[in-house]
Amino acid sequence: MKTNHQALRWYENPALAFLVAVVLVGLVWGALSRLMGFSSFPGPITAIKELPAIVFDPNAIWAIAQSTGRMFAGYAWALIFAIPLGLAMGRSKAVYDVFYPLVSLAYPMPKAALMPILMLWFGLGSFSKILVIAMGVSLPVLFHSYQGATRIEKKLVWTAQAMGMGPVRRLFRVVLPAALPEILIGCRVGVVMALIVMVSSEMIARQEGVGNLLFTSMDMAQYATVYAVILVLAVMGFVLDWIFERVRRYLTHWAESAGGTSLH
Repeated sequence: MKTNHQALRWYENPALAFLVAVVLVGLVWGALSRLMGFSSFPGPITAIKELPAIVFDPNAIWAIAQSTGRMFAGYAWALIFAIPLGLAMGRSKAVYDVFYPLVSLAYPMPKAALMPILMLWFGLGSFSKILVIAMGVSLPVLFHSYQGATRIEKKLVWTAQAMGMGPVRRLFRVVLPAALPEILIGCRVGVVMALIVMVSSEMIARQEGVGNLLFTSMDMAQYATVYAVILVLAVMGFVLDWIFERVRRYLTHWAESAGGTSLH
């Protein structure tokens, strides 16, 4: 821990380090845009000037709202499914033996590649997109839930058993709270994964949403709009990650104060 006599280096200040990173990306982006001279690669100033046209366009706002709704729906489904299963796999060898082969088979598979199959089964509507988002988010959440469950001190479980708690009650009253710090790390990874899979699915099933807006702008050679939409997505990802990290720290402050580690 820094003392009052030790000044923070600039890169140890999160806000300043982030600002420097943004400036560097903008400078490199602008230099490459000028060097290449492609109409399809406008500079950062051109893209930023296009942002008001998106922010004040009802159709664009509606597309962003639709995408955000699907993203959170898929994310919620993933948490409901993956957290209990990951905890159960971490505490029960029988559950682990049954589900591990399925998880190991699904892990390396690109989830967006399943989109054409889901479109054939469920159509081009929101359900297929929500399902593929849930599948993409489930694996990191399940993995971290499993890791959290395996690292619980055996004394806690033995004490719960001695108090007469059954397996299901122990899972939610003992295992879940003890594994919460690790679970929330997986949930944080899942937030960003949900955004990525959401855009990918909408690029494949091009009917509505941000992915459709992105590709429609590209088809119409509105390249400034394309990069402006990418900036909007980048800001969405950063804000969601920042909010979730604040929530994670608040919910697990007891673990960090007891010697736990933080990602920042």
